[in-house]
Amino acid sequence: MEQLFASAVQAIAPVDRNFEAAGQAHLDDLTKPKGSLGRLEEIALRLYCIQRGVRPLSADPARIYTVAGDHGVTAEGVSLFPQEVTRQMVLNFLSGGAGINVLAQTVGADLMVVDAGSCGGEYPEHAKLLQRKVAQGTDNFVNGPAMSRENCLKALMLGIELADLAAADGCRTVATGEMGISNTTPATALYSAYLGIDPADITGAGTGLDAKGIVHKTRVIVRALQANKAAIQTGDPVNVLAALGGYEIAALAGLILGAAKNEQVVLVDGFISTAAYTAAAAICPHVQEYAFFSHASAEQGHRKILGALGIKPLHDLGLRLGEGTGAALTLFLLRSACNVFNDMATFSGAGVTKGAESL
Repeated sequence: MEQLFASAVQAIAPVDRNFEAAGQAHLDDLTKPKGSLGRLEEIALRLYCIQRGVRPLSADPARIYTVAGDHGVTAEGVSLFPQEVTRQMVLNFLSGGAGINVLAQTVGADLMVVDAGSCGGEYPEHAKLLQRKVAQGTDNFVNGPAMSRENCLKALMLGIELADLAAADGCRTVATGEMGISNTTPATALYSAYLGIDPADITGAGTGLDAKGIVHKTRVIVRALQANKAAIQTGDPVNVLAALGGYEIAALAGLILGAAKNEQVVLVDGFISTAAYTAAAAICPHVQEYAFFSHASAEQGHRKILGALGIKPLHDLGLRLGEGTGAALTLFLLRSACNVFNDMATFSGAGVTKGAESL
């Protein structure tokens, strides 16, 4: 498993910036004042480089993976919802009743649900479900590692498999989504370990904790960091992920790594998915060149985390649902950037007089 994972990571190449000058020249020749489409132009240029200058640009086909996992730390009372809600929500995804179902359908993205580590046995078979359970939830990380390194690697390899499945189906874009009761707790612990941020500065309400509940949750995270101090001090990002993460978070980290390996665009959702990205970027920094961040979550601390990562997200809509909902909304922006690049007339081709450079 170690060698398979290492080989996949070694296959990730940086985006080729040699295409940047040609892409920028085309954007500047479009019939508009230079830079007037703002971040759409930034998106288009990044897509042009990721897709190696091949035109037309395209963000489609696109697939959202909503990955489920449970967490032993739920026993510490860090969520208002009981653990069985994870399983109930997986069934809700499969029946089409969740927010991500509605938004995926609205934007025309393929949605696949993945069981990476929820409690309980197998689910009823479903065409949109991948049953890849590594274990029935993590251990309680206040007592030691959430996962063994071996199981963490299995979850990472699962994510790489998901990217490869999407690539085999022709997907140009993959998006991250998750479901796991209590998963803001391991996500916050991961941020603290990877980025050196005090848990008190970023621990939030999650499913709706009051101020007293947030204080308790912060203390649980501090206990977990102390219990796993040895793993954190190794500086090995996989050890950190195994100690503090979850099966859905590790699988999403693998998905991000796998997508970068395949030169696919990655749409990163909110608070939990950003934790998966943080792990993936610690393992291989090149993934940042393939990732687009959908939104600033309303979850406490996400803006501070994004600032620490040097990330400016594309939306700020007060979302904090997870599931991949923010990523689904962002697909429209990627498509718009592609269409601007592909379909707008150029000054050189349309006989329109180009304005002064100051425009």
